[in-house]
Amino acid sequence: MGYRFRFLLFLAAVFVAFPERSPAPVIFKPNEKVKYQAPGEEEINGNAVELFEIAQTAEKNGNRGRAIKAYRKLVKRYPRSIMAADSLFRAAQLTEESGDLLRAATFYRELMENYPQTPHFQAAIESQFRIGELYLHGKKVKLMGLPLVTSMDDTVEIFAAIVRSAPYGGYTARAQFDIGRAREKQGASDLAIAAYQSVVEKFPSDPLAVDAQYQIGYIWLSATRAGTYDPNAVDQARTAFQDFLFRFPKSEKVPQAKENLTLLDHQQIKSSLEVAKYYDKEKNYRAAVIYYNEVIRQQPGSSESALAQKRIDQLRAKVGDVALQSAATLAEKDAKGKPAKKPVAQTPTAGSLPAEQREAAKPEMRGNPSELAPLPAADADSLPPAAADSPAAPEPLATPGASATPEASATP
Repeated sequence: MGYRFRFLLFLAAVFVAFPERSPAPVIFKPNEKVKYQAPGEEEINGNAVELFEIAQTAEKNGNRGRAIKAYRKLVKRYPRSIMAADSLFRAAQLTEESGDLLRAATFYRELMENYPQTPHFQAAIESQFRIGELYLHGKKVKLMGLPLVTSMDDTVEIFAAIVRSAPYGGYTARAQFDIGRAREKQGASDLAIAAYQSVVEKFPSDPLAVDAQYQIGYIWLSATRAGTYDPNAVDQARTAFQDFLFRFPKSEKVPQAKENLTLLDHQQIKSSLEVAKYYDKEKNYRAAVIYYNEVIRQQPGSSESALAQKRIDQLRAKVGDVALQSAATLAEKDAKGKPAKKPVAQTPTAGSLPAEQREAAKPEMRGNPSELAPLPAADADSLPPAAADSPAAPEPLATPGASATPEASATP
């Protein structure tokens, strides 16, 4: 410790004796350790005009760091100066040139929000958008020279600043669309759908509204492929693609949307057919017939509906039509077959009857509807074979077009 202190004292003495040879200042402050500052990092003082001149001189001398510091100092100390907006814009440009894009985006955002009347406003919007697109497409932040994956939250904030600062500008619809793309990359489907929905609602005439509506359907379509069958996702995807066809009937994506609707129908039919086969295998033929009929209702005339009808006919021939009717149908028939009760001479209100009479006045209990028509014991040898497996669903559609995937949505 003593050696270091003596060495620093020696350096200080040398710099004091030969100031013209000093490469950078050594700062002494009372009760603080001696601090060395690199060239251009020394404290910068002065009024707005002096700071602006210091910054410009540093620029001319190629000292970018000192120039940025002087410009930032001016903005911080004199935010109402007529030179503040110009200084902030120039600090942002120099920071962008240095490669620190996220920090540059912060400066551009500060300019857009605090100095909206500056003549540099549109240039700041364009620069902000350019930086956001770079990070959206995979540009990485560097820390200590090492590339790191950029947070999509930072990318979203860059685009959100454009939407806030210029809600009716030329880049706003695209920025809102890119927020949706960034959320898709994050896997935040709900936030992505909300961003795309904003494009459709706020910019219905913009060409990106077509891609946004399609992406909503595509996100839901992707959800239907995620393992377990999700009826809600199927319904949402179908609604989104139907809205797409209604809103944009002349779009080049119309054939893709129709193909996706066909795929959704096939997924729904396949699910109903699988449920029917399950009940068929479990010998719960009444439930199986309900789902076989659902297949026929969903897509009449298809190969799956023909298969379902064939199986229904086989079961009806084996166990009889009554055994396959639903419990509700049998209960209704049973109710119609019973004689009507004789009218009561006096009809006091239900509340005035004794408990015994109120109980007698209730409709006759008929037991569990599922027990009305007990099925015959299954005969494994004589029962017709279970329906053959339905044709395999087509492979999931390849990402349709450049704008159909979260990673490569169409650009105007």
